[in-house]
Amino acid sequence: MGRGKIAIRRIDNITSRQVTFSKRRNGLLKKAKELSILCDAEVGLIIFSSTAKLYDFASTSMRSVIERYNKVMEEDHNLMNPMSEVKFWQGEAANLRQQLHYLQERHRQLLGEKLSRLSIKDLTDLENQLDMSLRSIRMKKEQILTDEIKELNRKGNIILQENIELNEKVNLVYQENIGLQKKVYGTGGRNEANETPATHATSNGYSFINLQLSQPQGQRKDTSSNAMKLGLQLHYKAD
Repeated sequence: MGRGKIAIRRIDNITSRQVTFSKRRNGLLKKAKELSILCDAEVGLIIFSSTAKLYDFASTSMRSVIERYNKVMEEDHNLMNPMSEVKFWQGEAANLRQQLHYLQERHRQLLGEKLSRLSIKDLTDLENQLDMSLRSIRMKKEQILTDEIKELNRKGNIILQENIELNEKVNLVYQENIGLQKKVYGTGGRNEANETPATHATSNGYSFINLQLSQPQGQRKDTSSNAMKLGLQLHYKAD
């Protein structure tokens, strides 16, 4: 059976109250010591018993803990004072104006202006800073150009591979047309099947192959209106 919960209220029995105080006081002091060690906290604990007996614990010294506590409370009190708060923000605004003025002067100096009041050492430091900035800018520029060149080379290789594949397809179609001519004319027929197709060059680097397929002479009719002529035109890239 577990022990039941104790109601949080004043213990009327004096003996029980003293025993409970002793147990919980020791536990509280132990927890305060553990907190200061584990969490590197500055802890100060003061306990007065009902008989006005003092018990205390301090991770450093009780005087330093109390002084620190009073200082923090005083700062909080000053911040809550409207006049002190106005002075605080006025000081912050003055610091920001001073920083802005310094940055503006520095910017003019980097642009080559307002250099008359600078010493030799200041001018040397400014020159070194500009040299470092230029080196960083050039390195970044070279990196961007290198990346762009790599990307262009990659795209060029893709286009080259596509061009090779298209040339192979053109050659394949050309061979198929040669075979078609041989089937139409026969191996012992006219020598037109063995002739190289006529090509016509164009200004854009491509040529036209004109293939004329006709019936053999034995199968032709006299009338030209019944003659069968098949015209095939093929585009291929000139070497």
